[in-house]
Amino acid sequence: MKFTKLGNTDITVSQICVGGMSFGEASEKFHQWTLDQGATQKMIAHAYELGVNFIDTANCYSFGTSEEYIGQSLKNLGIPRDKVVLASKVYFNDGKLSSDAIAREIDGTLKRLQTDYLDLYQIHRFDYSTPIEETMEALHKLVQSGKVRAIGASAMYGYQFHNMQIVAEQNGWTKFSTMQNHYNLLYREDERELIPVCRQYNVSLIPYSSLAGGHLTHKAWESGSKRSDTDKVLRDKYDGDKENNLEIIDRVAGLAERYGVTMTQIALAWHYTKGVAAPIVGATKQSHFDDAVKAVDLKLTADDVKYLEEIYKPHRIVGALSE
Repeated sequence: MKFTKLGNTDITVSQICVGGMSFGEASEKFHQWTLDQGATQKMIAHAYELGVNFIDTANCYSFGTSEEYIGQSLKNLGIPRDKVVLASKVYFNDGKLSSDAIAREIDGTLKRLQTDYLDLYQIHRFDYSTPIEETMEALHKLVQSGKVRAIGASAMYGYQFHNMQIVAEQNGWTKFSTMQNHYNLLYREDERELIPVCRQYNVSLIPYSSLAGGHLTHKAWESGSKRSDTDKVLRDKYDGDKENNLEIIDRVAGLAERYGVTMTQIALAWHYTKGVAAPIVGATKQSHFDDAVKAVDLKLTADDVKYLEEIYKPHRIVGALSE
């Protein structure tokens, strides 16, 4: 495994991040394909054995049970707290990013994860209903209190992220160190504005849907998995551009065959050519992590990148909220 620092922090993470959306109590109201406590523990144990020390989740994943399962798994496995980097998110809750909501939700997250601090606390979306100053000051207070080591943001428009960083700078508050945005070979809209802003502030990219919900891991559009059959959010993300997406997937498959590796490895290796720090990998089988970690050692050429990228067509925005 290879490691990197997050932004301007001293937090060292593996270049693969465990996606916590795969864990938690399955339900029709969230996701039907998530793993129970026992399976979650086995997945975390296996990832840790492979050198993966970075785990990302959110207060809303499976209604908090993702955090609960992760926290209990780490306790059961006896993994020292300082050997893992824990990240969670806030927004999809009462009050969104108001100061009261942030103060309340961090305590709930810490309790469910069975820890007294988070390494990284991220705002899950931009909150149109709360002044930026209120949100940034509340996050800064969490850092000052020791409950949070660093803060990050997730899917939003470039101007929003820039404005939040400016407010932090003007007031001497903690700035964002990471951006967890929607980014993969099938969706590259953030290359226009958001990612350049991240580069300006030395903000590390830790994209979600790094494998496009599994679409970049196999040639067929439908995989027959429970997620493929039941995940309405996944269909909303990618089905609208299916024709172009399948063309790109075919190139990923062809390049994988040429290199004698899997499509997963090609799709993740592409992220590293784009300067991504740690793509988030949502896995439901241990073999998924076995495959993913091999990508950190795969080097793609400039011609490979051009081949994978050149047929991409502009997509509608998926991730950032419009009010």
